[in-house]
Amino acid sequence: MTTTYDCSTDSQRAEALEHAQRAISEKKCVVLPTDTVYGIAADAFSPQAVTMLLVSKGRSRTMPPPVLIPRINALDGLATDISAEARKLAEAFWPGGLTLIFHAQPSLDWDLGETKGTVALRMPADEIAQELLTLTGPLAVSSANRTGHAPAQTAAAAREQLADSVEVYLEGGFRPAEGADAVPSTIVDATGPRLRVVRNGAVSLDELREHVPGVLGLGEIPMAEEDPAEAAEPADGGIVGNEAGNGESAGVESSSAGPATAEPANTESADAESATADVAGKAEPADAAAPAREQQP
Repeated sequence: MTTTYDCSTDSQRAEALEHAQRAISEKKCVVLPTDTVYGIAADAFSPQAVTMLLVSKGRSRTMPPPVLIPRINALDGLATDISAEARKLAEAFWPGGLTLIFHAQPSLDWDLGETKGTVALRMPADEIAQELLTLTGPLAVSSANRTGHAPAQTAAAAREQLADSVEVYLEGGFRPAEGADAVPSTIVDATGPRLRVVRNGAVSLDELREHVPGVLGLGEIPMAEEDPAEAAEPADGGIVGNEAGNGESAGVESSSAGPATAEPANTESADAESATADVAGKAEPADAAAPAREQQP
């Protein structure tokens, strides 16, 4: 039976988190607030639960969801080949609006969809989300909306779209604040030799470069990767296909693979998911590339 809880009250919040934890353990979906928009969440280690999440949204396995984690030390358990630069960004901006795409730990028993060996990770700066993640562990989370519709900024709005496909709705008020535009997380592909922004969002390129000066902006090509024939011609600034840099949530669609050209996004969680997919296809053989991930919260 689908239940909505008002998490602004202590009494309902405790009951809500207990019910949500139980629902996750039973391979069901819950809707929770994050620091960007509301997300639909499922047990990241249950193929059945992840499938239910994708079906609820009307998504296929080609748009795998990102994973939200409760603490930064979960990073090493879920990802591999973590560079010192990527770790600096995680330490600087987690919890917060930064998603990092890594190679997934090959030993993990999970199936998020067609990830091509990558995983998009984020630690949200939201109290309710953090409390639930502490109880459940890592969760596969996508924006709480049907594909093609606007992401929900309240649990009530999410329920209008997802209805009884979700067991528990955690209402925490508007995300972000009422009247404010939803700004997706910035997505950085950390699977290649250089960190690359594949979706612009809450954390600016200037802020990233304060910690890692060598981060490549959306669509930016490092000199070493330029075509020799083009290098002999007058430079045009080295930026290509910057259409994706409009801060849309779909930004995950382009990742480490190269400048991502994200579609005009509708701020769905599928963006982050598709970005991961693009990453996989940049510097490595296409079959090793990360799948296009869905826009994430």
